[in-house]
Amino acid sequence: MQSTAAEDYVKAVYHHTEWQSEPITPSQLATRLGLANSTVTEMVKKLSAAGLVHHRPYGAIELTDAGRALAVRQVRRHRVVETWLVERHGYDWDEVHDEAEILEHALSDRLLDSIATSLGDPVRDPHGDPIPAADGTVTRPDAVLLASARVGHEGTVVRISDADPAMLRFLAEAGVALDAPLTVQGQKPYSGSISVATPTGQVDLGPDVAQAVWLSA
Repeated sequence: MQSTAAEDYVKAVYHHTEWQSEPITPSQLATRLGLANSTVTEMVKKLSAAGLVHHRPYGAIELTDAGRALAVRQVRRHRVVETWLVERHGYDWDEVHDEAEILEHALSDRLLDSIATSLGDPVRDPHGDPIPAADGTVTRPDAVLLASARVGHEGTVVRISDADPAMLRFLAEAGVALDAPLTVQGQKPYSGSISVATPTGQVDLGPDVAQAVWLSA
């Protein structure tokens, strides 16, 4: 079973556990994909029958080896395309996700590999997410979530979630970009905001942002 829908489902399952270990539930998957729970339940049954996921009723969803291989293939395609759009076509990092969602299903393996070669075989996309190698190898940087970083932690930004384009634009204006050095200066326990020093000055980041930025550990 290898349809566009199957590729999108296994990729969404992969994304959920890429930067944390808790497996995804059917309701979380439905939210991530913007679909009804009943639609996701039926598709998960098909994916399970095809040997792409493990799932028991009312339990979490986990990828099989075959499902992970398919997910990694799609993740590579998506992130190579995002990098290509930014580096060769002038897209901003907050504009590439939707374009890549379409193009990742349309490109042949030969063209994708050619694009990757022309880019110098990049190892991360514009948001810092690792680009799997052609053989499926994935190397993730050692990182700590900003929300979990202690006061005084110094590190460079290694990953920023691309789930919210408006947040990406805000962070770019605030000087929080890939490889930017940040120092956690203080935490405000009641508001949930975190004060950080950036190359352009000090900025307070809310809890949603703190859950979207990873620093070198």
